[in-house]
Amino acid sequence: MTSRVEVSARSDTGAVRHVNEDSYLAQDPVFVVADGMGGHARGDVASRTAVESLARTLPAGATPTPEEVITAIDEANAAVRALSDAEETGAAVAGTTLTGVVRVRVPERAAEEWMVVNVGDSRVYGWDGRQLSRLTVDHSAVQELVDAGLISPEQAAVHPERNVITRALGAEDFVDTDSELLPETGRQTFLICSDGLTRELGDETIAELLAGDPDDPAAVLVEAAVAAGGHDNVTVIVVESRPGDDAPAAVDTRDRLAGRELDDTQPRE
Repeated sequence: MTSRVEVSARSDTGAVRHVNEDSYLAQDPVFVVADGMGGHARGDVASRTAVESLARTLPAGATPTPEEVITAIDEANAAVRALSDAEETGAAVAGTTLTGVVRVRVPERAAEEWMVVNVGDSRVYGWDGRQLSRLTVDHSAVQELVDAGLISPEQAAVHPERNVITRALGAEDFVDTDSELLPETGRQTFLICSDGLTRELGDETIAELLAGDPDDPAAVLVEAAVAAGGHDNVTVIVVESRPGDDAPAAVDTRDRLAGRELDDTQPRE
């Protein structure tokens, strides 16, 4: 690897839920958050299955191509899909979001780059020390309404269909993954989070907390979201890449599988 990566990662059940249905993988080259679809069978198992599949197909120290990353996500989708019986549909289907960044090699450019991937309504942001910029688009019913100009982002936050997502691993036999390649350019910071963070804290508040340059930014953000209400599970990974000698990133995958509490997140049928 041409850059040194530092990682801060934290997951919390929140103040309301009894089970954490989020999982994450923070193991160079893969940094992803999976938010199991609560209100569905085995949402916690679905998120864990997704990250475990990626950990197998994209192991620590690997240098995958973008095509290999998409193939790995397809395999994770198949693994989550296998959790549901053939006759199960709608709310009975196990599913999960999957969002994050992967360090990839791009042979045609003889370069390493960051690959942003997204399925669902978890998010990836870029942080330049002053400004927070969203790098993913939510796959949700309310985002489609916002994009169509029918409602405002403020209305989307309280819309009755705000929990309806339009893409998820496990929902269909084939998954359509959004992806984007970003060149490695000097110091780069990515914030990856489940919607438990963004439903409690606005982008301005998140930026203010990051601007304080905390030693453990993921912990600071998660604690702030829980203090603000913590109505959902909250998971955050902050990845900082700097030019320098090769150094392995922290390996820190935490899953919660102590039981199951269902909420009302639903995929659109």
